[in-house]
Amino acid sequence: MTLNIVDAVTRELTLFAAVFIALGGVDDFLVDLLFLYYCAGARHRRRHGSVGRGHSVAHRFAIFVPAWDESAVIGQMLRAMLARWAAGPYRIYVGTYPNDLATIAAVAMVAEADARVRLVIGPRPGPTTKADCLNALWAALERDEAVEGNPFTAIVLHDAEDVVHPQELAVYSRWIDSHAAVQLPVAPLCQPGSRLVSGHYLDEFAQSHGATLLVRQMLGASLPLAGVGCAIRCDVLRQIAQARGVPFDATSLTEDYELGLSLRAMGARSAFVRVPEAPGGAPVAVRAYFPATVHAAVRQKARWMAGIALAGWDRTGWGRRWDLGDHWMRMRDRRVALSMPVLAIAYAALLCWGLSLLCHCIFGVPSPAQDVLLQKLVALNLLLLAWRLTMRTALVTRLHGWREGRWAGPRMVVANYIALLAARRALWIYIGLLAGGPLRWDKTAHQFPASPFDLGLAAA
Repeated sequence: MTLNIVDAVTRELTLFAAVFIALGGVDDFLVDLLFLYYCAGARHRRRHGSVGRGHSVAHRFAIFVPAWDESAVIGQMLRAMLARWAAGPYRIYVGTYPNDLATIAAVAMVAEADARVRLVIGPRPGPTTKADCLNALWAALERDEAVEGNPFTAIVLHDAEDVVHPQELAVYSRWIDSHAAVQLPVAPLCQPGSRLVSGHYLDEFAQSHGATLLVRQMLGASLPLAGVGCAIRCDVLRQIAQARGVPFDATSLTEDYELGLSLRAMGARSAFVRVPEAPGGAPVAVRAYFPATVHAAVRQKARWMAGIALAGWDRTGWGRRWDLGDHWMRMRDRRVALSMPVLAIAYAALLCWGLSLLCHCIFGVPSPAQDVLLQKLVALNLLLLAWRLTMRTALVTRLHGWREGRWAGPRMVVANYIALLAARRALWIYIGLLAGGPLRWDKTAHQFPASPFDLGLAAA
């Protein structure tokens, strides 16, 4: 009797997980096919070419860097940014909080040596939300424009740990006239000693910024912003501010993602620009270290899940009616809310299979035959998994080389483990928001490369 119960539970769990994993696998497979179609057509386009090191910056940019508890990295980041961009029509606005004296002191030291850095101390103690800090920077920009009479074309968003690309502003300058927002790829750096945890971000961004966003753009779907490496025109931000008082929504956990969707709702064009720095070279991209420990990665991903897949679903809805491409992409953004329980059930099914086989061996009873449907679903999922691993390895190898590409398989297991823990934390964050809990900037500790040039980033 007990064996029958174990076998029945094992079969039902396996069938449930197999069906939903197959649906997710087919979904990913369709995106991959569209990406391959895009790549085939891109060989005949190549109309934008490379940036070229001599390309000029024809617009004035305001660089927004929100900083809470960033004294360990903000000074190095600002000096590296100033060195990489040299002279140019830009100003760096760094947002700090009155109760974060260490960060204020680090920024002030750089600002005293270079007038292009503007220290902005917000009106409220931190941490508030990142969007609230950005709104304080926006207020400072508007005051400066009123006094100087010299307007900015666009703002550029960066975090305190970012390694900027020398040609970044040139790319924005080339595209910003015809687009309300321009997003560059993010190419994470693998922290030394954290090949699996920090390294799994290389794989995920190689997939999302190396393929998925290109498919979204090809379909004409909304383009979520990454919050770094993106430029947004000031006139568009003023339209948003006129509608709700401020350009950045301080009640959002993921204001950058929602801003991309808001631009589409306004009818404003956005562009994801993946352009090589030189013919056949690496793309112009933003580099940064991502969390190196499981705990830090879980905290970061929980905020993303809560803001995009849970609270973001409530806040942004599904967009325009019959905009099927956009609906599909938004569904993929929110799929994590369903895929994590399915993944947990799949792992539970594996444990049940082991328990079932052990019990049958102990009691000397043959295992029940599996039905044809379940066998076919398992075979399909194995094929889809092999395809996913092949695509992921190819994308990582293309951007980071074969040494990182060979880690793509093991890091998929690590990514699943982190995602499961993050989903649980995200659910509690979402429940707290529903209960009226306060929004806080749940950021992780950051590191900046000791010498970006020594890491081979001088041209990338």
